[in-house]
Amino acid sequence: MNKQLLNVKNALYAGVILTAVGFSACNSNSGHEGTQDSTETATTDKNALLGAGSTFVYPLFSKQFSEYNKATGLKVNYQSIGSGGGILQLTNKTVDFGDSDAPLNEEQTKKIGVDVLHIPMCSGAVVLSYNLPEVKTALKLTPALLSDIFLGKIKTWKDPKIAAANTGVNLPDMPIVIAHRSDGSGTTNIFTTYLTKVSPEWTSKVGAGSSINWPAGLGGKGNEGVAGLIKQTPGAIGYIELAYAMQNKMPFASIQNKSGKFIAASVASTSAASNIKLPADSKVSLSNTDAADGYPISGFTWAIIYKEQNYNNRTAEKSEALLKLLWWNIHEGQKFCETLHYAPLSPAAISVAETILKSATFGGKAILK
Repeated sequence: MNKQLLNVKNALYAGVILTAVGFSACNSNSGHEGTQDSTETATTDKNALLGAGSTFVYPLFSKQFSEYNKATGLKVNYQSIGSGGGILQLTNKTVDFGDSDAPLNEEQTKKIGVDVLHIPMCSGAVVLSYNLPEVKTALKLTPALLSDIFLGKIKTWKDPKIAAANTGVNLPDMPIVIAHRSDGSGTTNIFTTYLTKVSPEWTSKVGAGSSINWPAGLGGKGNEGVAGLIKQTPGAIGYIELAYAMQNKMPFASIQNKSGKFIAASVASTSAASNIKLPADSKVSLSNTDAADGYPISGFTWAIIYKEQNYNNRTAEKSEALLKLLWWNIHEGQKFCETLHYAPLSPAAISVAETILKSATFGGKAILK
């Protein structure tokens, strides 16, 4: 027990380090500054905007907002606090935009009480990373294995079911330690939605959502926190966004998709999963894709804004600045996706996003012409 507590303490320190130095692309305009001071800046400075939400997209936003600042002078402070936190701050009108890896659910929609817009920013992969230093070959995991591991039914890495999927791999005889999110998380929503599609037992016992009652494991805040837990806990396995695994040189498993292929997460396999027709509101799940070469645990992330921007003493100028930023994100800003391991929006997805942005109004009049 003392050893486990020590591992958790070390993991928490690691999470802080990952948050602080994991992504050199970010600058002071898009960091983790205090909510109160940042809100005041965002509401009084016409050359500043405040966003909050998904840690999934944080590496990309950091780069995009830094480049946009260089081009336009607009400062964007993005707080990487989790999708649930971003939705809450948008509901409370303390940010200019939120970002979530899951569309608003029925309860969240009722709390906001007015129309909001979901604008897809990119798609990304949720990978299963693990801490098994002696295993040099990427593990293969099936949907059934993932369900049984996260249900707590498979407890050791030497389990015959894991060995059967990884012929020739010398698996260690050590306990499995599950790492999961402790905060409201769109990454959790993507992963658990996938599990409900592939496992009736997971569906009946746990279900899907941004916050769930985990059957087992240790909780970390944000993708950063879960990555820290994995890195500092031998035998750990957890789900994180691909960019975090790549940036921190963390191994991750190939996952068997619906076609029976074991697929490693990449820009190409994520793009294959996201190459679908989007509905008019853009709210769609990408998990358990039908694409033969698609990675099965993928999802969009959405910037979320109020459709009517004339609220809370906002100015028309600030609303226009917000819409121009998001328009840039889905056009020029897409060139930064691949180098940071995100899949750019397809032309069809960009078209849907354009239509959604053009529907935003200020005083009932369209903001973008």
